[in-house]
Amino acid sequence: MPSTPREKLAPYRRKRDFARTPEPSGAAKRGGRNERRFVVQRHRARNLHYDVRLEVDGVLVSWAVPKGPTLTPGVRRGAYHVEDHPMEYIDFEGVIPAGEYGGGDVIVWDTGTWEPAEGEDPARAIEAGELHADLHGEKLNGRFVFVRTRADDWILLHKKDAYAKPNWDPEKHPRSVLSGRTNDEVKADPDRLWRSDLPADRASLALKPDALEADPAEVKALDKLKTQGTWHVFGRDLKVTNLDKVLFPGKGRGRPVTKRDLLRYTAEIAPTILPYLTRRPLNLHRYPDGAGTRGFWQKELPAHAPDWLARWDNPDANPGESRTYLVVDEPAALLWAANFGGLEWHAWTSQVDKPDKPTYALIDLDPGTKTSWADLVALARLHRDALDHLGLVSRAKLTGKRGIQIWIPIARGPSYASTRAWVEKLSRSVGDVAPELVSWKWEKSAREGLARLDYTQNAIGNTLVAPYSPRPAAGAPVSAPIHWDELDDPKLRPDRFTVRTILERLATEGDPFHDVLLNRQKLPRLR
Repeated sequence: MPSTPREKLAPYRRKRDFARTPEPSGAAKRGGRNERRFVVQRHRARNLHYDVRLEVDGVLVSWAVPKGPTLTPGVRRGAYHVEDHPMEYIDFEGVIPAGEYGGGDVIVWDTGTWEPAEGEDPARAIEAGELHADLHGEKLNGRFVFVRTRADDWILLHKKDAYAKPNWDPEKHPRSVLSGRTNDEVKADPDRLWRSDLPADRASLALKPDALEADPAEVKALDKLKTQGTWHVFGRDLKVTNLDKVLFPGKGRGRPVTKRDLLRYTAEIAPTILPYLTRRPLNLHRYPDGAGTRGFWQKELPAHAPDWLARWDNPDANPGESRTYLVVDEPAALLWAANFGGLEWHAWTSQVDKPDKPTYALIDLDPGTKTSWADLVALARLHRDALDHLGLVSRAKLTGKRGIQIWIPIARGPSYASTRAWVEKLSRSVGDVAPELVSWKWEKSAREGLARLDYTQNAIGNTLVAPYSPRPAAGAPVSAPIHWDELDDPKLRPDRFTVRTILERLATEGDPFHDVLLNRQKLPRLR
């Protein structure tokens, strides 16, 4: 048997593309604890099964049990020994993206501690093909026996003891011992997302507002600073300046938004937006003197940037082009960008390990001077219906200015050119349904005030504004994700939500965009 946790996890790593699958890649825990832990996860992938995992020498030794464990003595359950999993899996409850290895929904059906039979060494017992394990869980208790029949085929049974129960069916106990939820409930509204391309201690990303709050004490510390100072936030010391400077003029009778306000918003929204930015180069639209002035694009990370910021060197950059990009892999990095005058945040649609392979297909509904809001909504609905007909998950986002954008999560594989061609073909089909609303002219002056269905943003280095990013306009509007059915709301407008209102919306509605993180789809062939 492999002797080290890293060697034991090699099969697990080989079966996963950790740049795509939000699961923990694993860094084995070491020492200190006498108690061994176990977890049983009810996992709906291609087929429903229960994953029984026992902590052995720093990893989770695992069996897939299709019918689940039982407390009924003498009943043999088929169990299939699968690759060892990292200890970070012990609390995993959520959704693995469709199309990935193990894709589906998972709940922590039971968990607790376990111990081998007296005098038994677990690793040697597993190698020999018979393990006696005493489980101390919330549902499972007593002596369980794992017996290998051939290769990776095992049987799992419960001994006749004080915990044995006749006719005990795990399907009659379907709820998670952590959240009390069923698989259906977790699938419909997952709490967490795993990102295995991040270090194990940061692989679990929360998707719910109540789990995404910045430390209130750290936020209050910002308000105690005068016009500048050092702000300790998210584990970093950030030098902040000009805190009372107005960056966004007020809209109507609304108060202007200062740099202090922007930094506070950034701290509060950073954990929510982080999954949309990690491992992606970031383009900043900078307005050092505020939204009422002329801004400029900053792609190159400046030499004075602190060493702790993650960065990526583009190996394909030509002389004179930006080479070193900021990569926002932690909340404090986004705060640095906002403090640096970055009022808009634009992440690439590809990741740094495969910059030529996008993970989103983008549709930008760009209104013309004669395009009414009703016209734009009609075009968005046509795209929604077309994508639904194709069986694709997609999500809409208000631009914060005048438009609507549609994001389609895709599995990495197609090039930017083929993705762009696919989006163009789809949008031209939509445009044929409403030709009176659409122009395909490149120059705005030639469009006669009609809308453009812009597919050209599907190109390496081109970006659309990130979800929840501010926009440089009065009142500090944000690019707000919406539910598709909100297109029917007569109060909806592209700049409806601001840095002062979007957090309350998140607290009540959750993040309507998170499904783009949970799906990796193949674009179907279009006729």
